[in-house]
Amino acid sequence: DREGGFEDNPRGLLEESSFATLFPKYREAYLKECWPLVQKALGEIFINATLDLIEGSITVSTTKKTFDPYAIIRARDLIKLLARSVPFEQAVRILQDDMACDIIKIGTLVRNRERFVKRRQRLIGPKGSTLKALELLTNCYVLVQGNTVSALGPYSGLKEVRKVVLDTMKNIHPIYNIKTLMIKRELANNPDLRTQSWDRFLPNFRHKSLSKRQKPKKKKVKKEYTPFPPPQPESQVDRELASGEFFLRESEKRRRKMKEIKVKQAEALSRKQEERKKAFIPPKEKPAEKKTKKASTEDKLDIQAIKEKVKKAKNKKLGAPPPKPAAPPADGKKKKSRS
Repeated sequence: DREGGFEDNPRGLLEESSFATLFPKYREAYLKECWPLVQKALGEIFINATLDLIEGSITVSTTKKTFDPYAIIRARDLIKLLARSVPFEQAVRILQDDMACDIIKIGTLVRNRERFVKRRQRLIGPKGSTLKALELLTNCYVLVQGNTVSALGPYSGLKEVRKVVLDTMKNIHPIYNIKTLMIKRELANNPDLRTQSWDRFLPNFRHKSLSKRQKPKKKKVKKEYTPFPPPQPESQVDRELASGEFFLRESEKRRRKMKEIKVKQAEALSRKQEERKKAFIPPKEKPAEKKTKKASTEDKLDIQAIKEKVKKAKNKKLGAPPPKPAAPPADGKKKKSRS
């Protein structure tokens, strides 16, 4: 493949391209250890790589021998994955033709830090089981590190991984998406369903815990805005002037007040008396129903059969064997029964 590519582009690239990325301090020891392997892998596609430990950066650039224009893009993805704690054995797969990578930023999707940590842990699952299931279904390598999720694999798998990660951050449990992926995998094996819609097979998960917002019983209607202030309420003096009470004498005012109080007292007294009288009002009696003569039980019941049952029950004793028939006397004479 390389020889064919070199023949297609023997003169190489016109200009030099380069990409650089920073890496965290804790990653320095591992990069120093595996750097010869990185240089060897990039040297095969004629890409030059430099590691700057003072600045904490990795730089990749094309050379005169570079014939593949896309090789620098693959090298850029390789150093990005190495900076995001992906091991070299996995990251070097990005140099293959059918591989791609996706670095999903999840740090800004959830505001609350505690909630973010819980949801990130939910994506990993107990002992990494959820992440392992996702890797098996999508054929991708997935690594959750800090505020990013690094995925490496085929394009179709990366699309599914991104959807699961973003849904998990939106509080949708990853098990729902994993179940859907499992059903899709089974349906893909059936050639008859290739042209049909799979909606009838896929589960439709709804939020059960989230209820609709309760609406208030009394809705407050907003009044139309007016620039003018509301009219000033009437004072007691204004009301007295309007009714003519202001000009009355003090004795007359007192007489009127006493009259109003007596009227109110009389109304309250009458209400109390009515409530007391309610206890003495007799309740309405139901109309008397005529009793119909019941059919005689003798017609319905077989009295003779009941008598025989009672007779048998008397002869039997509970828990005892049935009585043996008495042997006839030897002389053949019946004993006289006592009266």
